[in-house]
Amino acid sequence: MQVSTKFTIAIHLLAAVKFFEKDYKITSAFLASSIGSNPVIVRNIMINLQDAGLIKVKRGPGGITLCRSLDDITFLDVYEAVETNGKNEMFHFHENPSPQCPVGKNIHRALDGQLAELDQDFRNDLAGRTVQEVLNVIQNAQSVTAEKQM
Repeated sequence: MQVSTKFTIAIHLLAAVKFFEKDYKITSAFLASSIGSNPVIVRNIMINLQDAGLIKVKRGPGGITLCRSLDDITFLDVYEAVETNGKNEMFHFHENPSPQCPVGKNIHRALDGQLAELDQDFRNDLAGRTVQEVLNVIQNAQSVTAEKQM
């Protein structure tokens, strides 16, 4: 299983909105320059985040704002907004294991419980981490860099 870049882009996007909110109008083009991505990709992720109630996007001169504090936005919130595409399963089982094969006819019995446990462990870990933790590291690194320049 591999989580796509949409997840890290979404976390980057949320942290950047908070980091720059007082100094800049936050737009998809502004975020795309920070992320190093195409603005269309950023806008598509923004739609997911807006649908999940994490950001508000005002057309034209409005910009992007957070709907919740970064302390209240977990990695799980972000993952579910951009990765699940309406599915609640982390693992997608292959469609047609052979009922004539001793492995094929028993593979669900052998794997389903383990996959469900892995999925729950993953979600619990994501739920225990917030986007604010990411922003804290960024702000601390920025402070260290500024001190070194003095």
